[in-house]
Amino acid sequence: MNPSEEFLRHAADCQRMAKFTRDPASKQTWSRMAERWVRCAEVFKSQCAAARPAKRFRPDAAGMQH
Repeated sequence: MNPSEEFLRHAADCQRMAKFTRDPASKQTWSRMAERWVRCAEVFKSQCAAARPAKRFRPDAAGMQH
């Protein structure tokens, strides 16, 4: 499991806890934690995308002949 998937799994766990808790303060805390886990997944994905080298266009690789 990659970190992004794991973060989203933690977010889902927190959302379930928020759904089943009766205390409004606890419900709010679990909901905020879920939002933060989702944000961690988003940040991880964006950092991975930024770390990948950009694909460069090469005309000879695009089917152009010399």
